[in-house]
Amino acid sequence: MEISDVRKKLLETIDRARRTTSDRRARVDAAERDYEIFLNRVAAPLFRQVANVLRAEHYPFSVSTPGGSVRLMSDRSSQDYIELGLDTSGSVPQVLGRTSRGRGRRIMESERPVREDVPVGDLTEGDVLAFLCQELEPFVEK
Repeated sequence: MEISDVRKKLLETIDRARRTTSDRRARVDAAERDYEIFLNRVAAPLFRQVANVLRAEHYPFSVSTPGGSVRLMSDRSSQDYIELGLDTSGSVPQVLGRTSRGRGRRIMESERPVREDVPVGDLTEGDVLAFLCQELEPFVEK
């Protein structure tokens, strides 16, 4: 194979990788801006409302906002919580929900998107509430 062909292919690969990285950075930056708005205007207020309703129903939960996330935590056990955070590790940034539940000595953890393939800026209160209700079932079942 000619060196000029090898060089041409390699330069195309380098250029494509740079464009992909640049595009990804732009998507992540936009998602981080959208996430900050989502966190302050949608997720945190809704988590507080859910905590208030749970408290009124004798399920003591508190809300905290540790570094770029929002967490609904049981007042009975620090191992029991539901948390939302921004995941930028994939090709498309998304809001990821993490749930941790203690059962005796075992801790069961799960992680899933609030809504699959939905941009951060398009998530609604309804999406977050549906996620919370589904994840809260094991905490409130008797």
